[in-house]
Amino acid sequence: MSYTQPHPYLTGNYAPIYTILNSEPCGVEGSIPDEFLGGQYVRNGSNPLNDDNQRDHHWFDGDGMLTGVFFKRLPDSKRVQPLFTNQYVLTDVHCAATQNKRLYPIIPSMATLVNPNPSRLRILLGMLRTYIIVFASLFKLIARPIKRVGAANTSVFHHDGRVMATNEIGPPMRVLLPSLQTIGWFTGTRARGESKARDPLEPHFGCEGIEGFYKEMTTAHPRVDRTTGELMLFHSTFLPPFIHYSIVPAGDKKDGPRLNLPVPGISSGKLMHDFGVSRQNTVIVDCPVTLNPSNLAQNKAVVVYDPEGLTRLGVFPRHFPEKIQWYETDPCIVMHTANTWDETTPLGMRVHILVCRINSLAPLYHMGGMEAPASVCPQQPECRLYYYQILSGLTQQWALSAIPFEFPHVPRHLEMTAAQFIYGCSMRQGDFVSSSIGNVKIDCLVKMDVRRLLEMGEENPPTKGSGVVDERTIQQVISSEDLDDPIQVFALPDQWYAQECSFVPRQPSTREDDGWLVTYVFDESQLNDNGEPPADSKGELWIIDAIGMKDIIARITLPQRVPYGMHGNWFPEEEILNQRDYAHVRTK
Repeated sequence: MSYTQPHPYLTGNYAPIYTILNSEPCGVEGSIPDEFLGGQYVRNGSNPLNDDNQRDHHWFDGDGMLTGVFFKRLPDSKRVQPLFTNQYVLTDVHCAATQNKRLYPIIPSMATLVNPNPSRLRILLGMLRTYIIVFASLFKLIARPIKRVGAANTSVFHHDGRVMATNEIGPPMRVLLPSLQTIGWFTGTRARGESKARDPLEPHFGCEGIEGFYKEMTTAHPRVDRTTGELMLFHSTFLPPFIHYSIVPAGDKKDGPRLNLPVPGISSGKLMHDFGVSRQNTVIVDCPVTLNPSNLAQNKAVVVYDPEGLTRLGVFPRHFPEKIQWYETDPCIVMHTANTWDETTPLGMRVHILVCRINSLAPLYHMGGMEAPASVCPQQPECRLYYYQILSGLTQQWALSAIPFEFPHVPRHLEMTAAQFIYGCSMRQGDFVSSSIGNVKIDCLVKMDVRRLLEMGEENPPTKGSGVVDERTIQQVISSEDLDDPIQVFALPDQWYAQECSFVPRQPSTREDDGWLVTYVFDESQLNDNGEPPADSKGELWIIDAIGMKDIIARITLPQRVPYGMHGNWFPEEEILNQRDYAHVRTK
């Protein structure tokens, strides 16, 4: 596939950046709160080595690049110097491609897999090319060995002294803060690079051989229970039983990890990105999106959405996936869950889950620079914060608000509880489900008082499925002068655009929203007449008061721009200081 117009996810501030900086000082305007001292904000995202507009490309493709601002304490411990660092995650495919750039890209593009008019020969040749490169590398015929094809380009999280970058087609990759250096793949018990040799008997994701290569593929959104220290992950492949589930405890627990547990009830390979985990239960979200290479035999795309199918929520006690119970609902796409929590009632355990519910698969096509088939484009596209309640059935299901809402964030210390506030991204014009090719531009950060909106929904229940608690538009919410409005919006100035935000709590605090939102922003007035960013264009990191959602507390001027990326996280000083030991870092 070639493009006569610039690819929407290779242009503007979506264009990759190739300047790597290490601990570059940043400018500061305003006052940095004490809670930031010694901590680091890190965002992951796709940054392809080659921005060739004449080949298939998708926003999900590309090498993982971590971009961080470390708030380094100065010697007197009262002052701080923000330092900017960006580094590629040194995955197997990245290192091989940098050694031999003719190999890039090593794995087929997501755009190729979702193409509604696939060329069977082209796709089969692309997959064959990948296999040949991988096997040739394993026999040391070209580049360095490619043992895993994950790009580690989606998210970044902390568990048990490890910070890890994630991506669907491989296990997590451990990285080091604040340098953002790569240590090695985390395989379920420890990360490569933590010791000189691996114990072949220790538990690990997947299994031996080619089958294990597929079965260690891990969700980009693992969940960490900060009470028990457990890490929950699922592994989605196109091999039966299609979904596996793993639990990794914190520390050196006697029982060790429970890995590769089959999840029954899935009938095909799935495009499954996220899931829900509460203190006691896990929720698998099975949307009607299949991932099946055998579709090529029927001239179908490898990834197919069935708008007439059903979405299913599979609920099971955290440690017992074999006890899963499935609940059916209308078809939708759920790329991100926001929060999941339990409630004990006289009738049994009630499970609550908030998701970003999309009624179309169109964004997956648009991110690949192609028009979506009419069958997946509803007349009224929606992406909303949506509520499901499960108690021996789907007892409630409706949207909390009509405004576009994606990239949800619950303060990390409140995950898996009935958190009052959820933060996310929105926009004044358009939505996340555009009916035409384009890229997403986030110019609003949103705070939703979930507790109040749920109370409003319980008092006056909306229609199940299509109902909405708060039917206002984003413009109506922005113009509200009610200081106690259950939805508050931080609207960026014209031509300024943000990315996913993270919450940093004040210590100590008396209310859940007492803290700050941190996000990368970019002023698109810097773009030239062709819509491209000049080499000297710069981004900023903003610290925003989360209580009022109006004031910018501090603006950190960065030495270069930060391309619009995917998911980020705030890592406080204690997590940076208490990282696990390692034997060596990866090098190219």
